[in-house]
Formats: sequence, structure tokens, C-alpha cells
Amino acid sequence: MPLIVVMEDDAATRTLVASVLRKNGYDVLSADNGLSGLELVRNNKPDLVISDVQMPTMDGFAMLQALRADPAIFATPVILLTSLQERAHMRIGMTSGADDYITKPFRPGELREAAAAQLNRRQMQAVVQTMTVEAAVLAALEDQKHHLSKLYEQRLASELSEKWPADNAQSEDEKFTNATVLFVDVINYAGFAEKLSNTDLSDVVRQFYNNAGDTVHLFGARLMQFVGDGLLVIFVDSADTTSVNHGLRAARAALGLSDAAKRVQQFLNTRFPTYKLPRFDVSVALNSGPVALARLEDPLRGDVQVLPVGDTVSATLLLQKAASKSGWRIAASVSMLRGVTGAVNIGGRALISLPGRSAPIDAAELLGLALET
Repeated sequence: MPLIVVMEDDAATRTLVASVLRKNGYDVLSADNGLSGLELVRNNKPDLVISDVQMPTMDGFAMLQALRADPAIFATPVILLTSLQERAHMRIGMTSGADDYITKPFRPGELREAAAAQLNRRQMQAVVQTMTVEAAVLAALEDQKHHLSKLYEQRLASELSEKWPADNAQSEDEKFTNATVLFVDVINYAGFAEKLSNTDLSDVVRQFYNNAGDTVHLFGARLMQFVGDGLLVIFVDSADTTSVNHGLRAARAALGLSDAAKRVQQFLNTRFPTYKLPRFDVSVALNSGPVALARLEDPLRGDVQVLPVGDTVSATLLLQKAASKSGWRIAASVSMLRGVTGAVNIGGRALISLPGRSAPIDAAELLGLALET
């Protein structure tokens, strides 16, 4: 049974955190300051540390620095607790070696998810190791490739047949309690539209989205749909994609889309060497949570369309626009990243305000798959 050390000077918060963790089946030891907590870590070698930032005797940052300097416990994952107003603390914590942070006040479910993500880290790293990362994720999915191709053909045939539904056909939405949404859009699309003819622009767009379609299908996308000049993709766990969870497959697809953009840039260099075109690049957002696939039927023509709906979808679209402005090529919500903890490398992390939403979304830049053991 995993052991967690909790460091929190506020008795009520300390009791709440310990209670939530114990209800989830974890053993918990607690301390009211960083110095006492550090001794608990050294003596008991826990699987995880959850620590407040502001504590007497030794604060969370000093505790974290001492923990990382001790060879016997330096690899212990640490989650920091901080208030929403202390954004500077978040940045300091992540650059000081924290593995995650949770802002106060937090929901019990958020605490459980963050703890589970860190405790599952070794298991996820083992999965990545057995795949040998770059070649391995592809290798694991290569076994599915031919099966998935047949599956997509079957889906296409099914979708075509749905255009002539039976008289008693029922419209049923699909609901997923947890899925990963990917949205990719071309940066500087207006610049290409201004300098290229419609025919040339179509060739460029086709170059990218043909590659994009192949990429997301290879990694087992449940649904792919164009939204404006962007592409919305839904990944879910299913019997057809049991080797890798939907979050990791979506992350790998996002990285593949970034590579596809580089190939399009090479195409532009060859096809339009004298044109002063902007650099071809894409911006990708990833987010996980509940998703519904609503079936929309046209009673006159019999057409059936599937529309992804829900807060997870809308937040992904908004995150892509915000992340693009900040210069992140691939932005991922922390809710998505916690499902692949240990399997990916991340860069900067920030609370990003999104238009129309009452609270910011916690997100980080996805840099690549984890290479370390």
C-alpha cells in the first residue's frame, strides 16, 4: 500500500488531506512543518510527499531543496500546495524540482487525481521503457495498424449507411467519462491565404491535413472533425487500442502533427522558393475530461453528423488559441498530463485565463516523450 507524507501547518487542511488520501487506500504520515516532515521522509522512504509552501521552521521550498539534495530520497515525487494568489510560488516550486502543485482551495477529486498520477509514474515510465519510446510507441501501435485500417473502413461504411437510416433508427449520443481532445490549427493561415492562390493554398492545406489524418488514425482516434481551418480529434480507450491509453496516444499524435508541419515547410521551400511566405507551423492543444458525441440527423436528407460537445471540448479550443499566443507549440492541460505522468516531458507551466470561463486552466507545454529511465 503506498505511503504518503503530508506536511501542512494548518490542522484542518492537514486533516482533510490525510482523510481524503486514507479513503483512497493510502497510508498517511503527517507533520505540521517542513523540518519534521523531512525527517519522516528520511526515516520512512514514502512513495509521495504532499507539502504546503508556507510553513513554520522550514517552508516547503527549503524542504524541497533539502529533499532533492539527499541521495537517499531525492527521487521522491513532491506535490506542493499553494494558494491561487501565490502564482510566483507556483513558478518557483516547479523550477525547484516539484513534480506537481495544487492550488487552494482544492477539490478532493483533484487531490486524488494528482496523487494517483504521481504514484502511477513508475508504472507509466515502465510502459514507455518497454516501448523504447519513439520506436516503441510506433511499434506497439504498428501491430494495430492493419486492424485499425480495417476498422476505419468499417466505420466509413457504417457512416455511409447511416445516410439512409431505417425508419425505426434511434439517435443516441455516446458519452465518455474520460477522453482526450486534441485540436490543431495552422499558425499564420491568413498569411498563406494572402500570398497564395486558392489552388496553391489548397495544395498546402492538403499536404498537412492528409498527413494529419494519417497520424491521428494511426494512433487510434475515435473521431476526427474539421472546425474552421483546424482539426478536432477525440481519443478514447477502447478494445481496439488497449496497448496505450488515450492520453498517451493523443500526446504522440500531437508530436506527430508537429513533425508533419516540418515536412510541409520542406514542401514549401521546394515548391515556392521565391515566395516570401511565413513559416508553416501549427499549434496544438490537449485536454482530458468528459466528452459527449452528439448525433445530429437531418430528417429531410437523412444525413447523420456527430458533434463533440462538452466543456472539455470548448476548453480545448480556447486553450489552443491562448497557447498559440504564448508561443507554446503543444499545450496540454494538467488534467490531461496527470494521465500520462512519467511518460512525457513538459516545459513551462502556467494558469491560463480563457475567454468566457470563470477560472483559469492549469496547463503546461508538452515537449516530447520521456527518455529517462
